[in-house]
Amino acid sequence: MHTPPRRRTVLAAALAVTAAAAGCSVPEPRRTAPTADPAPGKPIASARARRALLMQFSAHPDDDLYFMNPDAQRLLDAGVPLVSVYVTAGEHNGRNRIAGMPETPPDRAAYSSARHQGLRQAYAVALGLPAFTPWRREVLTLPGGRRAEADTLVHGARRVELVFLNLPMHSGRRYMALPSLWQDRALELRTHLSAGSPVTRADTYDYDRLVDVLVGLLRRHRPTVVHTLDPDPDIQLSPEATRKRDSEQPGYADHGDHTAVASFTWAALCRWVSDAVRDGEPIPAFTTTAFRGYYNRHWPKNLPPEVLKEKAARLVPYGGNPSWECGNPSGCGDYGVSGDRPLTNRKGWVRSTHHRWPGANPALAEESGGRLAAYGVLGLRAVRWRESEPGVWGEPVDLGGGPLAPALGSAVLGDGRVLLLGVRFAALDGHGGANRREVVLLEQRSPGGPFLAWRGLGNPERGDDRGRRIGAPVAVTAPDGRVHLFVRNADKGVSTRVRAADGSWSPWRPLPGDGEVQDGLAVSLDASGRVHLYAAGREHVRHWVDGVPQRAPLPLSGSTVASAGGALYFRAPASAPLIGPDGDAGLDGYGEVVAARSAALGTVLLGTDLKGRTALRAGGRLRTRTPAGKGAAALHLGARGPVVVGLGADGRPWSWRP
Repeated sequence: MHTPPRRRTVLAAALAVTAAAAGCSVPEPRRTAPTADPAPGKPIASARARRALLMQFSAHPDDDLYFMNPDAQRLLDAGVPLVSVYVTAGEHNGRNRIAGMPETPPDRAAYSSARHQGLRQAYAVALGLPAFTPWRREVLTLPGGRRAEADTLVHGARRVELVFLNLPMHSGRRYMALPSLWQDRALELRTHLSAGSPVTRADTYDYDRLVDVLVGLLRRHRPTVVHTLDPDPDIQLSPEATRKRDSEQPGYADHGDHTAVASFTWAALCRWVSDAVRDGEPIPAFTTTAFRGYYNRHWPKNLPPEVLKEKAARLVPYGGNPSWECGNPSGCGDYGVSGDRPLTNRKGWVRSTHHRWPGANPALAEESGGRLAAYGVLGLRAVRWRESEPGVWGEPVDLGGGPLAPALGSAVLGDGRVLLLGVRFAALDGHGGANRREVVLLEQRSPGGPFLAWRGLGNPERGDDRGRRIGAPVAVTAPDGRVHLFVRNADKGVSTRVRAADGSWSPWRPLPGDGEVQDGLAVSLDASGRVHLYAAGREHVRHWVDGVPQRAPLPLSGSTVASAGGALYFRAPASAPLIGPDGDAGLDGYGEVVAARSAALGTVLLGTDLKGRTALRAGGRLRTRTPAGKGAAALHLGARGPVVVGLGADGRPWSWRP
């Protein structure tokens, strides 16, 4: 059943200026969202047949600059081509504010055009070219005959393409166009025409057409790395957090457009993979990273001055200046964020980069003969790579379980069997349907051998909305054979389940103690076999030993924490030095840190230095390696010394044996 003509007419009238009013029915036939497909054994696209490519999906022009850097810039500097998709036109209220000048009449087409010009300036500079370098601008034909502007710039072997879909930011209700489109399949939105664009005719989108277009872009470009925004932002109930001028959706720590676009993107990723499985095609081999948005303003800042300076510099050409002669009559950037305003803005979004699911580095296990197996998420599914000889990795083997969030937790049982733990998108329906997450388990049948069927471990939260807020799982096997599993919960505390030695699991329960924590939990055993859990809190690092909160005061950390041998490693807010139990640990940098300890080597630390290189501190020496990967790597301490394993931008493992 389609929406009646009168209904469509009413919607079209409401959309004439900017967007539409929300609908109240779901048309038939209703296409169902992809379902979980845990069955393993599907073919995966061969590494030899693909090239590295980063694809970003943003709600607004500048989301990528504020929230996805420096990760995106590191890949671009490494020569990885970039395709950046912007779902809205960024037209806002049409006012391109100039500090100290009277406001001009609103012009949405011009403001959208000025922001697009700012992006061209920013990415030209990011490629090492002058800001006003001309781009090739053309019309891109999308599924269903819809059109988008595609702007391309090439500098030697490096390439950036910007794709503007130009859906509206607003409807008759503030910040509700895209969130309404996610909820209501009867709604249609008319695209904006950006001044000076080669696209000269508006299109309409409903829920399915937007998913179809995003899937079409994924199929066209076949990315190996995908950056998205946060589909499941924190619940944020304080009045200070929900003031209208802060642009946060009521009750949640992010802009509603960010959440909606992230949800549409994850739905498109799920459909891309599920369609491949259905059609018997190889699973697309890509990794994902979701980035927190306005979350950044609510927590201690995690970028040290050197990295912050570099990140903020990328916003200077985007903000532009009204005195510039860029060749665009509608404006030369988003003047409201020009100059040093990203650094002086009280919201401080630019001062942090947070991953929605920290710890998306491979999980490692040593098999017979000392060879390593690496486990990760590829194409939204769990996979295993095996070494054929040290440092030589075979093709990935599909373990199923999808669609999964990027980070896998792991534990090794006393007999050598591996447990893998993840967060599954159990439902992602939109249009008022289910939107559900669950913790899932994959247990190895025998050491180094096959696995049992996937098993659901439920969710520590009741209700889908709260259940979406859980974090990445971490786990450790205690000397008594019990496996302790921890996840951040919707109240920003920690919940746990324990697997007994006989394989049975306890119910979920929250750990005691007051205060909220960030995701990125760290767990380790001390010399006595006690389980130490650390989490970065609002006022200080929180610490539990065998589930009991410790009262001894700990410092404040600006980022995720690490632990080895029961000891804590952290970075103070906006600071580069890594601090351990004896003070400065000698690993300046930013981002996530991995710590491990062995009797032969003591504590070994792995992280990212201030230049974006992989850095290892072992035996009192610091070694660095220009990364072949896209982010955090994993650390294994074996008989032959430390081994670092990461995933390249092409989705293939790399090894480093310092």
